[in-house]
Amino acid sequence: MTINMDYEAERDLSIPWEDIIREIVEASLDYEGCPYEAEVNVVLTGDEQIREINRRFRDMDRPTDVLSFPALEYDRPSDFEHVEEAYADCFNPETGELMLGDMMISVDRVIRQAEEYGHTRERELAFLTAHSMLHLCGYDHMEEEERLVMERKQEEILESRGYFR
Repeated sequence: MTINMDYEAERDLSIPWEDIIREIVEASLDYEGCPYEAEVNVVLTGDEQIREINRRFRDMDRPTDVLSFPALEYDRPSDFEHVEEAYADCFNPETGELMLGDMMISVDRVIRQAEEYGHTRERELAFLTAHSMLHLCGYDHMEEEERLVMERKQEEILESRGYFR
């Protein structure tokens, strides 16, 4: 498993963010039954930077807590059955790992939302990482039913690693 992480934020999270991200990426892929070794890119940034990316790619001129950019399209979420045939170019030729995509997390939002929701920064970072990983596996929350599925999966992933509300 390769997790490329860049810390571009000005604010310091003051938590073991690399360990948390690695733990939750691995837990998410295990939970979803990904049969491949995978590669994920993670950038921790601030509100202004994520706002610019959100504006550029989603036409939403506001900051957000996390952005996900999946490399694959799925017929059904976490349906890895035809990945090798349909997405041969999504395997890193050097490592053979499936390149799932990229996520950006706003450090400013991790700090603010942890305070707002009354839990730790560790739990908030773990939550945003699990949320983004589910997007990279093809889940969405545009419809109420999809939202409920994602929420249940996020909580189960987090609880499996000891992150509780």
